Amino acid sequence: MADIEQWRERLAQGLVIPACPLALNSRRKPDERRQRALVRYYLAAGAGGLAVGVHTTQFAIHDPKVGLLKPLLELVIEELKRSQACPVGIAGLCGATSQAVAEAALARDLGFHSGLLSLAGHNKATEEQLLTHCRAVAEIIPLFGFYLQPSVGGRVLSQRFWRRFGEIENVVAIKIAPFNRYQTLDVIRGLIDCGRTDVALYTGNDDNIVMDLLTPFRFESDGSSAERRIVGGLLGHWSVWTQKAAELHADCRKIARTNRPVPQALLLRAGEVTDSNAAFFDAANGYAGCIPGLHEVLRRQGLLEGTWCLDSNETLSPDQLEEIDRVYRAYPHLNDDQFVAEHRDQWLRA
Repeated sequence: MADIEQWRERLAQGLVIPACPLALNSRRKPDERRQRALVRYYLAAGAGGLAVGVHTTQFAIHDPKVGLLKPLLELVIEELKRSQACPVGIAGLCGATSQAVAEAALARDLGFHSGLLSLAGHNKATEEQLLTHCRAVAEIIPLFGFYLQPSVGGRVLSQRFWRRFGEIENVVAIKIAPFNRYQTLDVIRGLIDCGRTDVALYTGNDDNIVMDLLTPFRFESDGSSAERRIVGGLLGHWSVWTQKAAELHADCRKIARTNRPVPQALLLRAGEVTDSNAAFFDAANGYAGCIPGLHEVLRRQGLLEGTWCLDSNETLSPDQLEEIDRVYRAYPHLNDDQFVAEHRDQWLRA
């Protein structure tokens, strides 16, 4: 594994990091060929890293009774190591401290560069207890913080929490995903207040991707002004239409680096991306069909065989197919179907 400072630099440049789905067959068993194809697709599409074992991969894989976490991490890291582009490997970590620490050790030993730590299930803990939990995991593997929206298992965290979280030496980045502008600002202000400039900010706000990447955030701290940018994204939304997402990210980063005026066309694109996300994530039904919605796009492209999830009750919501049809018609310039069609057979080779 490369030195941590090298990976800090890579994350600071701003990367496209899809949250990888779990490929299953009709018996709801792992489909290794299609899982490998997904990883190859993301890397070919311009992703600079990949997150696995996160929400989009289905948290059920962390259950020892399911037994899928280690084999999936092994498969993904094997594919990542084959790439000449040196992509960043991020493993999702969750559970009580003992579980999260054990998962962190597994990810580190396999060669993952960072752990994305979910605090879901810790809703009764104090913020001090959460920080103790985070420090324990950070002793094992460089930490990618994660502000998960409350509607899917997260909890509200204060600006003070994020200031103190930023003081943990082995923190390398934070995924901001509360789907809430006030709480998004809490993370950025907290990081500015703690004085860390080497912790990269990544959007997980799938409902506001483009504006997160375009907006300069400036706040007063200790009598002086400090500005931070969200440089990349670790997103479930970027697990589909990834090539076009990489192009969009590059456009946003170019504007951010040069401080050029934001074109109206890019502001229009922001709304189009959010509208597409509403269909894929099933926002109309409280995100109930989020994972099947992403699977449906990959199924249409021939990368997945079906939309099956580990939980047989996790299916597309009523009218969600029609919504996906609608955004396909409305925004043909956002999909990468042609790119996938040209390379799919190559990625699917064992």
